[in-house]
Amino acid sequence: MDLIADILLTLGAFGAGIYCHVLARRLQKLTDLRKGVGGAVAVLSGQVDEMTTALQNARVSAKDSVDRLSDVSQRAEAAASRLELLLASMHDLPEQPKKPMSAFFSGHHQ
Repeated sequence: MDLIADILLTLGAFGAGIYCHVLARRLQKLTDLRKGVGGAVAVLSGQVDEMTTALQNARVSAKDSVDRLSDVSQRAEAAASRLELLLASMHDLPEQPKKPMSAFFSGHHQ
């Protein structure tokens, strides 16, 4: 009876050793930097770095665009104010007699 128990215990220990060896190999493959999860993490880390750089570039570009748009908008508002002043000053001018349109096309000025 002791002999059978020792044989079963030895077989169990041998089986557990094989099982641990198989798990160790799988874990090593899983953490391999080229093929396993380690490789996937390395690739994702690189992609995160690239996306961070792209996001920073997009922010700088957007800020530049906003600054240029603000400048153009201010210039447009200033031009609109000048046009309003010109139109308002034209209302104060006396009206001139209207010439017939045929005078413009014939080349004769009166």
